[in-house]
Amino acid sequence: MGTASSDNVDRSMPAFREIFGKARNLVVLTGAGVSAESGVPTFRGAGGFWRRWQAQDLATPEAFQSNPSLVWEFYSYRREVMQSKSPNKAHLAIADVEKRFKSIGRNVTVITQNIDRLHHAAGSENILELHGSLFMTRCTHCSHVEENRRSPIVPALKGKGAPDPDVPDAQIPAESLPRCEQSGCGGLLRPHVVWFGEGLDCDVLSAAYSAMDACDLCLVVGTSSVVYPAAQFAPSLASRGVPVAEFNLEATPATGAFRFHFEGPAGETLPSAIAEHEMENVV
Repeated sequence: MGTASSDNVDRSMPAFREIFGKARNLVVLTGAGVSAESGVPTFRGAGGFWRRWQAQDLATPEAFQSNPSLVWEFYSYRREVMQSKSPNKAHLAIADVEKRFKSIGRNVTVITQNIDRLHHAAGSENILELHGSLFMTRCTHCSHVEENRRSPIVPALKGKGAPDPDVPDAQIPAESLPRCEQSGCGGLLRPHVVWFGEGLDCDVLSAAYSAMDACDLCLVVGTSSVVYPAAQFAPSLASRGVPVAEFNLEATPATGAFRFHFEGPAGETLPSAIAEHEMENVV
């Protein structure tokens, strides 16, 4: 169901392809919808619960301070789920266009709200993770950040984190939760993700704004355009005349501000839209 203002948005693929063929600095904004097509749980909307909670109940500094065992169960479950998930056709198409553009001196920047690293798995390289990563940890004591792909992340979380509402909380002692391995530290680790109530990383945000300053075509893929500050990115580009094409299951509150809207699963609509164009090799 779309918004009234979305009625006049262009749905012409040939018109989009003409602009795409001339693009030199492409920005791709992605959200939970593109990951959902790979079977990644989003914990949003009706039925989007882990046990009795939705993400906004557990993804907060207050929840972690109150019950770090429960929060780590939630994130351990999400990490383990990713062992069986693969990039879908939308991820692969985005990675492919980056590779093609790079070879001819053009640029692609992926700015994602997702924390699952499926863009990395697909082969994308120029990625800005606005909300961090499931596979990065940060020490609450010394602030050291590092990648951690262990499965499970600690022995105490093995077999824990089942999402069923009748599963009892593991109540893992703090000393058995993930701990910092930096010399002399041993502080409690937390997922290196941006929780509700926290600000985005200044360096990541600065890089995102730099990419948008140079952008001459923006793709919005699988995002509802309601989570700030990312929700303002594409509308701000559109307001200064940059063509924005939205690929989504349905119209969003921002659709009416964009040049193009293509409805349906991104894995079906995006690959042909950004396939190689005859103008790519014209300098």
